[in-house]
Amino acid sequence: MTLVLGSFLLAGSAAAARRGTETPVPDFTRGGQKDTSHDWTLGPTGARGWMHGAQGQTAQSRQILVTTVAEGSPAAGTLQPGDVILGIGKDPFDSDARVRFANAIGTAEANDGALKLLRWRQGTTTPVTIKLPVLGAYSATAPFDCAKSAKIFEQGCKVVAAKGLDKVSMPNDLNALALLASGKEEYMPMLAAYARQVADYEVESFASWFYGYATLFLAEYVATTGDQSVMPGLQRLSNEIAHGMSGVGTWGHKFARPNGNCNGYGAMNSPGIVLATAMVIAREAGVKDPEVDAAIAKSSSFLRWYVNKGGIPYGDHLPWAGHEDNGKCSGAAILFDLLGDRAAAEFFTAMSTAAYSERERGHTGNFFNVLWAMPGVSRGGPIAAGAYMQEQAWYYDLARKWDGSFAYQGSPPGEEEHRKYTNWDSTGAYLLTYAPALKSLHLTGKKPSVVQPWNRDEAAQVIAAGRDYFSSKRGKAYEGRTKDALLAGLGSWSPAVRKRSARALAKLDDDLVPELLRLLSGSPINTRYGAVEALGYLGPRANAAAPRLRALLQDPDPWLQGLASQALPALGPEERLAS
Repeated sequence: MTLVLGSFLLAGSAAAARRGTETPVPDFTRGGQKDTSHDWTLGPTGARGWMHGAQGQTAQSRQILVTTVAEGSPAAGTLQPGDVILGIGKDPFDSDARVRFANAIGTAEANDGALKLLRWRQGTTTPVTIKLPVLGAYSATAPFDCAKSAKIFEQGCKVVAAKGLDKVSMPNDLNALALLASGKEEYMPMLAAYARQVADYEVESFASWFYGYATLFLAEYVATTGDQSVMPGLQRLSNEIAHGMSGVGTWGHKFARPNGNCNGYGAMNSPGIVLATAMVIAREAGVKDPEVDAAIAKSSSFLRWYVNKGGIPYGDHLPWAGHEDNGKCSGAAILFDLLGDRAAAEFFTAMSTAAYSERERGHTGNFFNVLWAMPGVSRGGPIAAGAYMQEQAWYYDLARKWDGSFAYQGSPPGEEEHRKYTNWDSTGAYLLTYAPALKSLHLTGKKPSVVQPWNRDEAAQVIAAGRDYFSSKRGKAYEGRTKDALLAGLGSWSPAVRKRSARALAKLDDDLVPELLRLLSGSPINTRYGAVEALGYLGPRANAAAPRLRALLQDPDPWLQGLASQALPALGPEERLAS
């Protein structure tokens, strides 16, 4: 399967990214200088390096400037700051240097561990070799039945255990979940001590975020161990979450005000999905509370509205135009799977899987996008997980440090990246990628999924929905596709594909109105959705469709009504008026 290259990396500079302009590609062998955007972990080599990026991609990068090398790491003695990696083996990079380097790591780990590079140092170019531990290759169903995934998970857990779990924090909640997922008795005393801390946990600032992850761990801990000594804490946390929900089933940054309004900005679905899931797992662990039950029902009802309409958005907004943002669709796949809602779980699992080309971008950063990816994708079964991993394995291998921990790999400066996650320990977040194979937590598939495992054709169809999209091509995606392909895209299972196809069709010179009106008559519902969106993008060119669009305002399908109400204002002034 063709790898999507260079999606969503750093722009040349924050200012350049905001302007949508490109900075010149520096040649470090001729005195070129990097800008102030961040460098990247270069996988298990122990080095970090800077690569040129522009408009959210590294597609034009052909060099890697080494910025640091960890003492005692595989790269020590072979690379040093100021070196420039020009290629793999004896061949210079001829495509995205970041992805090519990451793929070379995977190839080396699958064979003899020899990572062969072309190194430039002070005017001299030399072939060099970095020796990496041999882990094997990812299996076709990774992380399921995958020796490499198992080794990565085990090594990461050892790093987490050696570091310890001190105060309650989101990274530590995730680190603790990873240790719990391992099932190893040697970690249980540490986890029991951390569970006692969480049981007494209270916070007011950004309570929705911190309560969600803390309660997730405690609920999984009680469900796994049966430790009733912390059940009062789990009951309290669950009840406070339920009381903190707004009157319509959402949460803000803080818990709701006494009048039921969101507190702390507005509706925040990213923590809200985690809070709802935490209550569901707490219920599995033995929490019995009608207020918790009511809160789960109200929150899931709110979130379910987005099924077949688009990605779950930032707040109580229109559906997100892409497959994923901040891991919300992936989290929803888990939530609805645990609730036994097959239709919703299938939709959000597909959205999660198709989002491989959108993972590196996220509102405020991509930490949550990466965290929830595989736990959501794996609801589709081993073949779905393997298909997703085939697209993303390079990214995970590049983020993995030489000691087995994982560093935060930020999203592009200028794309709402505030750099607050830069120093976060992301090990637990990444290890949950490899945990589904163990089926030890509710989050990672302890209960059989209500989603029927996909076959290869089904997985390929979902993966295809993620093709041809980069953050830098917003508004331009699919412009190379034929009219027939775009018309077919209007009927996709994916709301994102429907919208992108509709937008690209509107840029063609053809008279599309007759064809779109034909699609509105007797076609499957997804095709009708796509046709209405296409008419809306046509604007005044679709004036002849005004009567049909006005009629749709009375259609029994509320989403057709909604799409028609969005399309009508784009028509000419006379056509907008009701007859």
